[in-house]
Amino acid sequence: MATSLLRLQYTFLNPHPAPNPTRQSLIRRSLSLSPPPFSTVTWRPTRRSGVIVANVTATSRDGDSKKKEEKKKKKKSKQGKLEGVSEELNLLAAMSLDWAPTRRRVRTAFLEVQENLDHVLFKMAPKDIQMEETYETNSKGVEIFWKSWLPPAGTSPKAALFFCHGYGDTCTFFFEGIAKRIAHAGYAVYAMDYPGFGLSYGLHGYIPSFDGMVDHVIEQYNRIKGRKELQGLRHFLLGQSMGGAVALKVHLKKSADWDGVVLVAPMCKIAEEVTPPAPVLKGLSFLSVLMPEAKLFPQKDLGDLAFRDPNKRKIAEFNVISYSDQMRLRTAVEIIKATQDIESKLEKVSSPLLILHGAADKVTDPHVSQYLYDKASTNDKTFKLYDGGYHSILEGEPDDRISAVIGDIISWLDSRSSAN
Repeated sequence: MATSLLRLQYTFLNPHPAPNPTRQSLIRRSLSLSPPPFSTVTWRPTRRSGVIVANVTATSRDGDSKKKEEKKKKKKSKQGKLEGVSEELNLLAAMSLDWAPTRRRVRTAFLEVQENLDHVLFKMAPKDIQMEETYETNSKGVEIFWKSWLPPAGTSPKAALFFCHGYGDTCTFFFEGIAKRIAHAGYAVYAMDYPGFGLSYGLHGYIPSFDGMVDHVIEQYNRIKGRKELQGLRHFLLGQSMGGAVALKVHLKKSADWDGVVLVAPMCKIAEEVTPPAPVLKGLSFLSVLMPEAKLFPQKDLGDLAFRDPNKRKIAEFNVISYSDQMRLRTAVEIIKATQDIESKLEKVSSPLLILHGAADKVTDPHVSQYLYDKASTNDKTFKLYDGGYHSILEGEPDDRISAVIGDIISWLDSRSSAN
């Protein structure tokens, strides 16, 4: 008997592209469950959204199953590999990364390779930065990975900057180079991997509750704020892409705790014309209760849209512990809900605000950043567009543009740090 299958194509904010087909194919788990019958819904937005593009239809599973298997076999025959690394490392990169111990093992194996990649963030990173990596179990029993980058020995920090990474991303790849430059300018920089991402404990790519994830961030960064070297300093947030939504939520929950927020190509609003209709949202919420961890959202590879420089786009494939598989159902629903909640509270953004966005970004809409700038209640707000810039303005642009964006962040921090 044919049953209806809900199929969704979901284009989502990801500051880094999906890794190569080898890893995509080999880490994908087959899905043994299928949703209950669902009525046919067609929803096809007429123009690009800065946040979500969805396409929903109902089809018969019986007629498609053989075709799907054939496509999988063809895809396997065209697998590529990470260039310039050994067969052993390629096999490691292709392992299932569902759980933290494997992700940690893979990251350790690739450390030397990553440090020697031909990218300005690795090649030009300052060498005199004090770094520390820590695993810490929080009050909810979740082991969180976090890392610090401090100014050169003998230099007192001007202020502290706390980073919130994007969807699927980590704090131990491109951000390493960004953090070192900001630390070299005199700032204490801290970053953590959310539960289920990077090196922190949890099912890979799974966000059971967006607010719960934000609470993890608040708790961890509150712990770090108590460190001796940060006493008396100002505290700033830096959020990129989905991390922009995390940073905004952190600020909205604890606005008095932060002296400023920096957002890079943030996710903060869903355009009305591409907001899922109420029946679709209701169906997704229902399915997310039945099978929250299921990977039902095929993730489009946004690498070519996010990275203007094609060579840097290839290098991004070496972020081997990033999450690049299909989006999990509960994760998708939680992100939609979080964005809607943020949109309803933008006028409550009261901290000094810096928004940076590529003018040619086709992953997150720069007009949405303009909307945030207009709605925020703070009088100290700056919005800067970079002509021709794509989504990943901190990683995927020409070298001089990357340096300029980092320089703009440092200049903004300098004008608001405790040293001034």
